Amino acid sequence: MKTIRRLIHREALSAVTFVTVGFLALFFFFDLVDELRWVGRAGAEGYQLSHALLFVVLSIPSHLYELLPITVLIGTIFVMARLAQSSEFTIMRTSGMGPWRALRTLVTLGGVFVLLTFAVGDYLAPLTDRTAQLIKVRYLGKLTTGATGAWLKERQDNHSFAVNVRALTPNGGMLDVRIFEFDDKGRLASQTRAASGQFGSDGAWALTNVQRSRFEHRNATDDKGEARVEHLDTPSLQWPTRISADMVAASLLKPDRMATLDLFQFIRHLNANGQSAQKYEIEFWRKVFYPLSCLVMVVLALPFAYLHFRSGGIAGYVFGGVMAGISFFLLNNVFGYAGNLQNWSPMLTAAAPGLIYSVLSLAAFGWLVLRR
Repeated sequence: MKTIRRLIHREALSAVTFVTVGFLALFFFFDLVDELRWVGRAGAEGYQLSHALLFVVLSIPSHLYELLPITVLIGTIFVMARLAQSSEFTIMRTSGMGPWRALRTLVTLGGVFVLLTFAVGDYLAPLTDRTAQLIKVRYLGKLTTGATGAWLKERQDNHSFAVNVRALTPNGGMLDVRIFEFDDKGRLASQTRAASGQFGSDGAWALTNVQRSRFEHRNATDDKGEARVEHLDTPSLQWPTRISADMVAASLLKPDRMATLDLFQFIRHLNANGQSAQKYEIEFWRKVFYPLSCLVMVVLALPFAYLHFRSGGIAGYVFGGVMAGISFFLLNNVFGYAGNLQNWSPMLTAAAPGLIYSVLSLAAFGWLVLRR
């Protein structure tokens, strides 16, 4: 049995590697074509072809994380179908490999892919993606998202602060910082605007070119009372805060490009300050469940070894595996968007695609393997 297990593992690893390299080459080409639009563009003269190539190469781990469950399914289906077509799997069955032993063999292989997917998604991909973004910031000028940048919220004593950072600079600074302070009654107490800022080592932000307006309400018991406005122009200001550079970067980057621990800490910050964390909670649970989908994929591929193939019929089943992998990827995204819009439970939203495919794989295993 050890020899048979090594044979299946070796063939599956080779097939999955081949399929993964093919998909990554395709994504590399598409990303490079998309990135060429920035080369030599007005306002981005320093962004050269070498920088575009480096950016695309550093984006490969993120694509690898997204593709691994799909390529595991396609590669394993190809191996199982080929073994069935050549009658090698029939010989394995007569040698004592029953359905449960075959399932255990593939689940062991799936566990290896689970660990690989987790390592790539939680350690390698966030590191390379952040490096790629820094390259763009260095040569394109700034890192921002949308038209308004990043919005964060913080509570200090009885006051709350709404903070807006328009963009990050290549040296780790901030551009166009706006801070809105509200008192315990929800009234605007002050408004601060700075042209730029730096993250201090002591937890305070060093703001420069500051314009600050303070609002002193004359009637403390009446929310509609008049306010006295005091303007202050100063070249610099130290603003104490617990908002770190990682939190601002997390608001500017997509949540799927963050590590699981960073997502968890950012969710705690949002919840502590009364902000909606639905999108980040869904992505956190997707980070938890997504590597486990490799186990589901190898179980889904096992019934193909029990089918009877005619000459040349293997291509149709491999195509079916491709379609199943693509449908899983699409279903995973659809549930993420729908859960965020409909305010579904983040854990169930993230786990639903894997549960659906688990039911399908177990049903196929029970019908094709155990009953037939």
